[in-house]
Amino acid sequence: MSSPIKTPGVITCKAAVAWGPGEPLVLEEVEVDPPNPMEIRVKVVCTSLCRSDVTQWESKAQPALFPRIFGHEASGIVESVGEGVNEFEVGDHVLTVFIGECKSCKHCLSGKSNICQTLGLERRGLMHSDNKTRFSIKGRPVYHYCAVSSFSEYTVVHSGCAVKISQTAPMDRICLLSCGVAAGLGAAWKVADISKGSTVVIFGLGTVGLSVAQGAKLRGASRIIGVDTNPQKYEKGKAFGVTEYINPDECNEPVQQVVKRMTDGGADFSFECVGDTGIVSTALQSCCDGWGLTVTLGVPKMRPEVSAHYALLLSGRTLKGSLFGGWKPKSDLPQLAEKYLRELVFLRVEVILKRSPSSQITT
Repeated sequence: MSSPIKTPGVITCKAAVAWGPGEPLVLEEVEVDPPNPMEIRVKVVCTSLCRSDVTQWESKAQPALFPRIFGHEASGIVESVGEGVNEFEVGDHVLTVFIGECKSCKHCLSGKSNICQTLGLERRGLMHSDNKTRFSIKGRPVYHYCAVSSFSEYTVVHSGCAVKISQTAPMDRICLLSCGVAAGLGAAWKVADISKGSTVVIFGLGTVGLSVAQGAKLRGASRIIGVDTNPQKYEKGKAFGVTEYINPDECNEPVQQVVKRMTDGGADFSFECVGDTGIVSTALQSCCDGWGLTVTLGVPKMRPEVSAHYALLLSGRTLKGSLFGGWKPKSDLPQLAEKYLRELVFLRVEVILKRSPSSQITT
């Protein structure tokens, strides 16, 4: 006779809790509720820090959403599943994602958007399903961030906001695909659709900007110009495909003028990866007349409004926004993860072959 299915209970674990805007995170014991219907509880194995976490932690725009657990780029293992969940089992390896895919709303069915109407970007610090939290400290609710909250040993997410990955994927690397790296690659491939031989300029060489550079390199861009005030970023950027570098602090004229002179009138594609709406305008001015395309990816800390002279658009330039690189989490992320794993295996084979004497190499 089979044993009855054990119903998951409340878990007590450690989490980094922010008690107020800009206040230091405190390692606290938190209670994590079991998953509700269509939710899963995940043991977080690895999580990375995204600039948007810092921006929202520092922001005083929503002071009521504290205490709060930040973090949204994570890999983990399914600890328990809620009622109605069929695609995940206990022990599955997953990526958490800050936007979901229900596969049934207008946007999910359109083939034109990844902005799910049901599981879109959550800004109220609550779960999508019932507008409540799954965290508490001594009975006091603790707010979520982007319905993920990965700065906790355990978290609860909607099953539509998680993606199953291979158990061979290195958790400390693959977690970057749940936001920064995927956002940059998607901006280059899906949103801008960079073509071979193109000239590209990237403002900001952090995780997202370097991922844009990598995507542009893989698409065959002829020139990839990195713009950053940190000169060390250029050396890092070379490994990702950056061919030239501009430090705005060392320029005697506006950066856009430097770019236009270097590129005979402007780049084919420009990317704003800083989170500064002023740089959006600079990036728009840095691309060429007629077909120049600017993609903005950053989350601004202040001044959310974008301003630009109408003539920039009248002359044929295009400004596009990009959320998560245009990827649909459920539909697209598994293939992206598999591509990464194939490249990882290839690199490992290359290393083995280079280290092995030729007499020992067999086919």
